[in-house]
Amino acid sequence: MKGYFPLKRHQALVSLSRDHHFGLLLVWKIKQGLANAIVADRISDYVLYFFDTDLQHHFKEEEQMLFPMLADDNALRQQAENEHAAIYEMIDRLRHDKTNERLLLQFSEMLKKHIRFEERELFTYMQETFSESELETIARHEENAGRVIDAGWPDVFWVVDKSGL
Repeated sequence: MKGYFPLKRHQALVSLSRDHHFGLLLVWKIKQGLANAIVADRISDYVLYFFDTDLQHHFKEEEQMLFPMLADDNALRQQAENEHAAIYEMIDRLRHDKTNERLLLQFSEMLKKHIRFEERELFTYMQETFSESELETIARHEENAGRVIDAGWPDVFWVVDKSGL
């Protein structure tokens, strides 16, 4: 049986992979909210908050630090940049249409697909082809990274009390 076996992530990419975990958690929260009939604007407010305080920063790190380490015509770089552009566009649409459940679902699917691509293909390629000194350049940059996720966000719509109390 052929399957996906994760490669041990190089230390230089661990922080970015951790960000991806929180991105997948965002996908889960969106789906939980929609499955529990939470009004779309509540979910959208959180998505926009998360994008503005975390995901956008993560994208900028990749765009300014990682992508330039690849040739302009590298297919993986082009795919990552195109997917970032598509996600930025979806966020812009969501800012103007916060009640659109279909857009929320499309965003969650696109983000999940993008994260899986970066983890399984882009990061794997980078750690297999970059020199140790190139990876160390990333690691030095990552030492200063770190954000607080969900700090102060009051609406935990993804938690549903089923106790009936």
